[in-house]
Amino acid sequence: MRLAITGGTGFVGTHLIDVALAAGHEVKALTRREQRERDGIDWVLGDLSNRDALEWLVDGADAVVHVAGTISAPTAAGFDKGNVEGTLAMLAAATAGGVQRFVHVSSLAAREPKLSLYGASKAKAEELVHSSGLDWAIIRPPAVYGPGDKETLELFRMAKLGLMLMPPRGRVSVIHADDLARLLLALAPYPAPSNVLIEPDDGKRGGWTHREFARALAAAVGTRAAVISSPGILLRAAARLDHMLRGENAKLTTDRAAYFSHRNWVVEPKRAAPAALWQAQIPTEEGLVATADWYRAQGWL
Repeated sequence: MRLAITGGTGFVGTHLIDVALAAGHEVKALTRREQRERDGIDWVLGDLSNRDALEWLVDGADAVVHVAGTISAPTAAGFDKGNVEGTLAMLAAATAGGVQRFVHVSSLAAREPKLSLYGASKAKAEELVHSSGLDWAIIRPPAVYGPGDKETLELFRMAKLGLMLMPPRGRVSVIHADDLARLLLALAPYPAPSNVLIEPDDGKRGGWTHREFARALAAAVGTRAAVISSPGILLRAAARLDHMLRGENAKLTTDRAAYFSHRNWVVEPKRAAPAALWQAQIPTEEGLVATADWYRAQGWL
């Protein structure tokens, strides 16, 4: 296939491009900065507000895979600009360019739009995709981990220190970035199911308790970390402290603290991908070990 990909320089997008190229697909990928040349990729310089760049991005494409999005912003307007306006621009470009297949990466946070500004913006973007008239598929990933991820890196670092501050007691689903990438590619061809909303995971029925996942992380880095379940008020206080210390580079924002405190981020079995189309291949315990090894090799852990 010829794929038009947004967010290709980010964590999930990087894995998606690697898996796509390994499968023999041709890729056009949007980028804000010059990238090194690479066989199989045509980098398109621009962003989601650049109509000329988006027109070139979708030209000749068999499918659009819209990965780009904003995961951290100080205001609702910031989230809407990245997640709502950006999605609208890509839908318009795909429609004008005659690209029928549109694979949209959303988030489980969209399921609870009142919990966070991020979730609200993702829910709005889903509504745009629903009403686009295109042949669409929406994927709501749970927590995504894997080599290159700077979000779960903080949890690995806590595990190495031997003390893990986790959200209040609840359950969470997870997925490795390579498994997610394979699902996105499986949904791109025309014969794939259309007008579907899928919530994928690692195959662990009922997800992980926060304590179980913390212990798996600790095992991956070779420790037996103490796990502390933090009440929501403590998470919000930690978010304010993180903002004071790291400003715009803070990983734990008050908005994230709000949805981290939710007790159920487990995928809905009724929204699973058809087994004949896709199944997770990477056991999470193994994936966490490989991710920790990658962090060490980069000097991040």
